[in-house]
Amino acid sequence: MIITLIADLIANKTKTLLFQVFHLLVMIQHTKNKGIFLIISGQNNNTTVPIKRLAAIDLGTNSFHAVIVDLYSDGSFRKIEDFKEMVQLAKGGLGTRLAEGAYSRGMKALKNIKVLCDSHNVEHILAYATSAIRESENGGEFIQDSIDRFDIKINAIPGSVEAELIGYAVQHGVRLGNNPVLMVDIGGGSVEFILGNAKEFHFLTSKKIGVSRMTDIFKPSDPITATEIEKLEAHYREQTSQLANALQINRTNKIIGSSGTMQNIAAMIAARKGLPVDVTLNEMEYTAKDFFSFYKDFIKLNRTERKKIKGLDAKRIDFINTGVVLVNYLLREYGIKKVKISTQALREGIIIRYLKKDMIGLPWSGSMSDPRRRSVFELLRKCDWHEAHSTHVANMALKIFDVLKDELKLETPDKELLEYASYLHDIGYYISHSKHHKHALYIIRNSTLKGFREEEIEVIANVARYHRRSTPKKRHGEYWKLAPAVRKRIKKLSGILRVADGLDRSHYQNVQELDIDSTDKEITFKIKVQADPQLEIWGAQRKAHLLREVTGKKISFSVVN
Repeated sequence: MIITLIADLIANKTKTLLFQVFHLLVMIQHTKNKGIFLIISGQNNNTTVPIKRLAAIDLGTNSFHAVIVDLYSDGSFRKIEDFKEMVQLAKGGLGTRLAEGAYSRGMKALKNIKVLCDSHNVEHILAYATSAIRESENGGEFIQDSIDRFDIKINAIPGSVEAELIGYAVQHGVRLGNNPVLMVDIGGGSVEFILGNAKEFHFLTSKKIGVSRMTDIFKPSDPITATEIEKLEAHYREQTSQLANALQINRTNKIIGSSGTMQNIAAMIAARKGLPVDVTLNEMEYTAKDFFSFYKDFIKLNRTERKKIKGLDAKRIDFINTGVVLVNYLLREYGIKKVKISTQALREGIIIRYLKKDMIGLPWSGSMSDPRRRSVFELLRKCDWHEAHSTHVANMALKIFDVLKDELKLETPDKELLEYASYLHDIGYYISHSKHHKHALYIIRNSTLKGFREEEIEVIANVARYHRRSTPKKRHGEYWKLAPAVRKRIKKLSGILRVADGLDRSHYQNVQELDIDSTDKEITFKIKVQADPQLEIWGAQRKAHLLREVTGKKISFSVVN
């Protein structure tokens, strides 16, 4: 690959901006283009140049998990690096002293995290410790060692704060409504329960029933026996009595699960059902029926048999059963019908709390309270989007959608995905003009958009990709591996977006009004313009063939005085 880079960093030659350039080069390499001419302008735009690079570290019982993010002046953040290391601090028991091996593994993980932070020029590190370090007799020594060796100050937070931070992360990363949901984060030492909605928390608690702790205390057989399951469930019932009372007041039939155990269970169920999760587990949803079917088979397995199960982290094989029994108990006891996954947890909550406390950003209320919309607009700002053009195209696309919705057999959720694809269709310009539609596909698929299921991200990314040049083809691997129903949605929505984009070929919003008439044989677009319309009509006509294909109708354009 030949990449010509002309970097005009005239406004701010910071290391952070240089890292941004490096990140772009990595993205370009992933697109596998043979030749790219890239121009990066160093405009000092406060919403597109990061103002601080931050690391958040979750020092959990089973694993240390760090995330490095860039913070922006609009109060948003973008992940730069993610690092996770299994430390299993619970080996040797919880609530006593950290065993020598566990202490050593923790220090080694912190050393690796510090090297990673230094290599990325992290300016500020926020490290929060949970159950294992908080309760251990030598937890203070561990914290002091972290300061002396690595200059990392660890905050040992109480369970109530841990639950609150997890709640913030779920609110930010998953689309919630006004109805209450039960957020459950199953860790190694503790389990956090948060009852709330998109705006508030009704109940917060942290209970010492994490998977490592329960495995250490109950020492279940392999495979676990029915009697041992009964004893575990009796303990869970005793520990969650306050939760039961809270659920009587704010009833819900949905759980939002976060962290490793919940994600591992979801990944195993997804693999069992043949569902793709290569883009994200976030918003992946399964029913109680799905879980009970999985539970019936999984709980009988011994260690050797569990190792063969797709989706299960090999390092969780020895203590996953206590978590599976807990989820089974919660679903049965409280009549839970659905479980949805949040890939955001404590570490993102740490960042969000920092933003809320120290920065003023995008309003997390009104339309921006929806994590989907907020996440899309954060990405748009980072990519210096062509706001006037993209907004105008989106408005026209939604008009076309409303007229053709029924005959194309599209649903209301498709309209939202079309809107976001319309806003995002030109963000590939952030990398280069050439093949910007393909760059848009890559950016959208790899930007960890919040609140979307994997299938929805694929629809948005592919509709943006097919707004120009080639229409969907069998030879397009990323497209063709999608389910047939998803491919049909992409073709229909792409057909609409292509015409809308063509109608603003000049990028100057020449089309002031748009009316669409659809008869049995023809769809007529009537446009009112403020200047000569030839460019817009030419642009729309050359892009109309996909809409013609999906509707089976003639497409025509006329100008209304």
